[in-house]
Amino acid sequence: MSESKTQNSSRSYRRVAAAVDAVCAVAADSDATTLDEVVASIASERRRHIEIASAQLGPGVCGQRRFYPDRDVIVLATALPSRDHTLAHELGHIVFDHDGAPAEEVTLEATDDLIAYMLSQRAHQQIMEDGADELAEWEAETFAAMLMTRLRVFNSRGAGVSVLRFDEALG
Repeated sequence: MSESKTQNSSRSYRRVAAAVDAVCAVAADSDATTLDEVVASIASERRRHIEIASAQLGPGVCGQRRFYPDRDVIVLATALPSRDHTLAHELGHIVFDHDGAPAEEVTLEATDDLIAYMLSQRAHQQIMEDGADELAEWEAETFAAMLMTRLRVFNSRGAGVSVLRFDEALG
């Protein structure tokens, strides 16, 4: 199991913006202009493969980050309203090195009892009380929103990478 780098601190837009800046710099170095290319660039930079897969996930689950000793896998639900946003969110978990579950723990069969437990008020309350999980989800969601905005802006202005370089120069 990987050890999380998430600090038990308050939410920091500055920390997330710095991560988005770093990801965009890596993307610019490899001329990545689509989100899938950005994911490949980050995998190359980390020297750790990131696979993108589709699967039927449980109710309300849009994506998962699964880690294996030699790679990360981002699993996206087969019917998503926003594939790119979910992909960016899961990439955020990888960039921030948030705790995840080993692959064998997230692929358990979803029995009726397991679903009932996960949907119970007690399980919901436990999730809300766990500050590290809440911070990790906030960071990943904020990262996704910021990254998607940056990609839309520099792709809508023409030559994406040159615009990104210009944006970097301006800070």
